[in-house]
Amino acid sequence: MTSNRSGRLGLVAAAALLLAACTGPAAEEPPGGSSPEVPAETGPFRIAVISHGTAGDAFWNVVKNGAEDAGRALGVPVEYNSDGDPGNQAKLIDNAVAQRVGGLVVSMQNPEAVRPSIESAVRAGIPVVTINSGEEQSAAYGALTHIGQSEGVAGEQAGRKFKEAGGTKLLCVIHEAGNIGQNQRCDGAARGFGSAERLQVDISNPTDVQARIRGAVQTDPSIDAVLTLNSQVAANAVNAIEQVQSKAKVATFDLNADVVAAIKSGDVLFAVDQQQYEQGYLPVVFLKLYRDNRNVVGGGRPVLTGPDLVDKSTVDQIGAYVERGTR
Repeated sequence: MTSNRSGRLGLVAAAALLLAACTGPAAEEPPGGSSPEVPAETGPFRIAVISHGTAGDAFWNVVKNGAEDAGRALGVPVEYNSDGDPGNQAKLIDNAVAQRVGGLVVSMQNPEAVRPSIESAVRAGIPVVTINSGEEQSAAYGALTHIGQSEGVAGEQAGRKFKEAGGTKLLCVIHEAGNIGQNQRCDGAARGFGSAERLQVDISNPTDVQARIRGAVQTDPSIDAVLTLNSQVAANAVNAIEQVQSKAKVATFDLNADVVAAIKSGDVLFAVDQQQYEQGYLPVVFLKLYRDNRNVVGGGRPVLTGPDLVDKSTVDQIGAYVERGTR
């Protein structure tokens, strides 16, 4: 198998060839020897990607890989920064606006907290694409489009799959307080399953996460389905359930190498993959198209990257892409 770097460079090269092929032949010059004027941006074009990811989060590392790969394919400098604190994330956005970046990509786990900063970018003439969370607020804040999955639909599919697997009581674990997308996932899971209990944990404290999940399934042995909303929290859930010898099944949102291994071993039933590499890659492409040709994608609706459910029947194939950092 080729290295992660080689595999990703192959994707970059393929994308560059595709974009070149799509340009087509140059238009014929009109009579008189002059082409019609086309408004164009001038000066260096840089894109800032600012997420709410926490340090070392495998999910956001894949988003970063996608953005940087797209930047290399298109010859566009991309700078990625993240902060899980909404106030600090807003400051990162403000700094990008002050630096007059050419385009801005922002995730909105707490839309109200970053709203003034995003609206400031729009007023400054900086095109914005939102990703991951904040689908409902994206257009109202002035973004060109939103890229991600419908969290409610994804949660509903997860709840339905748990129900089909014979689950009778579902626990949905929220790991970021105030994250609107996570609440939407649990709402959807409750619709698909019929109902769902909720448990709030703090992803920055893995020991406490595991203890709280352990306490929940130990206190209520009727819980036989645990849905986590992050691949790292899934590992905590598996350990917690083993510690108390619960028979609860675990499923999770998002993939990493540990989740792939857990699906193969049967410790995790399935994963809801929102294909976050696309959430990094596509915004860079869309902002470049907007700058060069004023193209807007989505027609006022979000561009969906998921959900795609990964279970034992597909994990071998998908696992290879997780290993190279693109799933």
